[in-house]
Formats: sequence, structure tokens, C-alpha cells
Amino acid sequence: MNYIAYKENILSCEDIPLSELAEEYGTPLYVYSKNQIIEKYRLLNNALGDISHLVCYALKANANHHILQLLAAEGAGADVVSSGELYLALNAGFSQDKIVFAGVGKREDEIEFALQHNIFSFNVESVAELHTISRAAIRTGKKARISLRINPDIDAQSHPYITTGLQSTKFGIEASKAIEAYTYAATLSSLELVGVHTHIGSQITKVEPFAATANYVAGLIGKLREAGINLTHIDFGGGFGVQYIHAVSHEALPQEETPNNRVPTPAEFFAAVMPILQTTGCSIWIEPGRSIIADAGVLITRVISVKENSNKKFIIVDAGMNDLLRPSLYQAYHQIVPVSINTYENEKVDVVGPICESSDFFARDRLLAKSSAGDYLALLTTGAYGFVLSSNYNGRLRPAEILVNGDRVRVIRPRQTMKDLE
Repeated sequence: MNYIAYKENILSCEDIPLSELAEEYGTPLYVYSKNQIIEKYRLLNNALGDISHLVCYALKANANHHILQLLAAEGAGADVVSSGELYLALNAGFSQDKIVFAGVGKREDEIEFALQHNIFSFNVESVAELHTISRAAIRTGKKARISLRINPDIDAQSHPYITTGLQSTKFGIEASKAIEAYTYAATLSSLELVGVHTHIGSQITKVEPFAATANYVAGLIGKLREAGINLTHIDFGGGFGVQYIHAVSHEALPQEETPNNRVPTPAEFFAAVMPILQTTGCSIWIEPGRSIIADAGVLITRVISVKENSNKKFIIVDAGMNDLLRPSLYQAYHQIVPVSINTYENEKVDVVGPICESSDFFARDRLLAKSSAGDYLALLTTGAYGFVLSSNYNGRLRPAEILVNGDRVRVIRPRQTMKDLE
């Protein structure tokens, strides 16, 4: 079920019209659907069926404390990439034995912090990091559980900035050195080898890269067992794509000409990989972030003015790249729709913000419903990599965050004040 949808001509989050939230709490404003978040988590978790598994939410996608509490209460694990994210996960109630620590640049103090809290494991990115974790384990008198992140050199067919499984990226140990790295790791008495980790990218919309990765992982585990190294754990990462194009529909909205943009369901992703991974007999963990939270969020912005020159028409809004960086960072697409539909007229426009950068845009040459100064627009599918990438650039205040549950509304992060800029 899509909890962010039009009810007649008014875009609503669950039972609350977004126009009411904009009027009461101001704009820019992030709004999330509690029930959409829970439903998406359960959909992923249930799609794995009776396989020994754990869904670890990737905090990097959205780390709001109240959202983390929801997922921890559902029994999710946590994928963290810094001591700050580990602190947030623990503070929100995630069990220590359901936390994995990933990331290519873990500092020794961060590793010690994680060891002191007895997390499940570290996903190790290099032989150099094996030494770092080993030293930290010896100092703290702990034995560190580890999985090696292996880079299988598989193209995720996603944007190059969020593709992480190719040999040209900074991530993981190259596949040709995997056996050597495992053999060496097994000699370090302060470490306990438990598994293998892969993560080939983000916003992956085809099953084939996942299937290729699953075949690689299963083959690697077989070779390691032949070498006397028995692993019990596969961390298959995340990266499952979500639907950004035509996230909501209404007869008044223009239908853009787009290629086939259907994103496979979690069941379809898992059907392509789980039969392969199950042959290993390992417990299978996944690390979704975007696929849980993205379409549960919307960013509301108000049209400041409409500006036209001889070449273009610009819709200038009060949200900027400091509020939502993805379009500026890698030309990411977000559907933009009116909060209240009062016309069937469309026009080709650029939607831009108030930041002093030409890269401050949300859409270019986009056919959108006609809008005027004072109208509210909604940027959809902004629950992931939205607020977490926000900043105070140009001295702008970070927006408030609102959580909707049916007809109830909760401020889960207040809007910043001028005092917060000091």
C-alpha cells in the first residue's frame, strides 16, 4: 500500500493532507509515513521466509532517532559505518548482537568503541584493516568477529557514484586476493572469522547483478571450505532499488516519456539469489536502507516565485540543495507534484532553489503541473538520503521532520533556529 497518495485532489500522508502540515509547520518540511516504513520492513523480512536471516537497516539512509526506534522495535538489525551511527543504533534500542560495522575507513577509536559494546561483527575492507582491528582487539581484551568484504568486480548497472562492486572503486578486497586474505586472517588469534560480505552498489534495479554476486559468494565459500576455512555467515549487503518515476499518480499529472522503469519486488530480488546462497548453509543477512525508507518520505516546499527568460521558465522554491542534495550530487530524479491539484495545465520548467549555485536544482526541462507563487509542491521518495545529507550551506536552517501515523502527527525533529547556526 502507498501511504503517500492523492485523495481526490489533495496529496496526503496517511490520513493527513500535506497542505495542512505545510501550513502548520512551515516549509521546507520532511514528512514520513510510519506505517509505510513498517510495511516495507515487514515486506523485506517476510520475503526471506524461513531462511536463517536478519534484515539490518542501513542507518546511512535516514538516521532519525524516532525512525530507528520503530525499526528496532520490529526486531531489525543495524548496519552502521561510524561510531556515531553505532551510538545512534544503540541509543535507539538495536540489540548489540544484531549490529554490523561496515565502512572503508574505520578509526581505531571507533573499532574499540564497537568492541566494548560487543557488536556482532566488523565487515573488513582490507588486509591493513585486519591489522587495525587485531591491535584494537588485543588492547581491549576482546576477540573481534569479522567478515571480509570481497569486491567481486560486478557492475551494479547503477549511477557510478553509488556503484561499489567494481575493482576501480575503493571498496573491499579484490576477488583475486580473497583466498589469500582469508588464509592470513585465520592466523590472527585476536580475530574470529565468521563470514563473507559483499555490497555491489545502491539503487540497483535489475536482478542479474545480484544473481552474479550470489554465484560468486557461493563459489568462494566452497573454495574456502576446501581450504579448511568454514564460514557460517553471509552478509549480502543491500542496494535494492526503489521506484522513483511515477511514484504517485493522478489524471491531472503529466505522463513523462520514460523507458521501462519497473523495479523488481523484494520477492523477485530474493528469488534470484536465495536458492543460490542457501546451498552454502550459511545464515544470510541483508543491509537495506533505501528500500525501507525512501518512499515513506516526502519533502514539501513552497513556490517563492515564477521567473521566465527568453529560454526557460524557472519555478523558484524555498527548498534547496542544502535540504535535498541528490539531484545536484548525481542528477537523481524525484517526481515533483502539486500538493493540491487545481489545474490540468502543464508546462516545461526548471525547479530550482535559493542557493547561490547553478547546481541548485530539483528538475530541469521537466513537464510539470502549472504552479504559481505560494503553491506547495511535493518532492517524492525523499525518505532516504534526504535529511541525512542536509546542511547549513548559505546559512540556511535545516528543515523539521514530521512522522504521521494515521491521523496523528509527531514532530520528530524540530526546525533549526538561528541560534543553531552559531
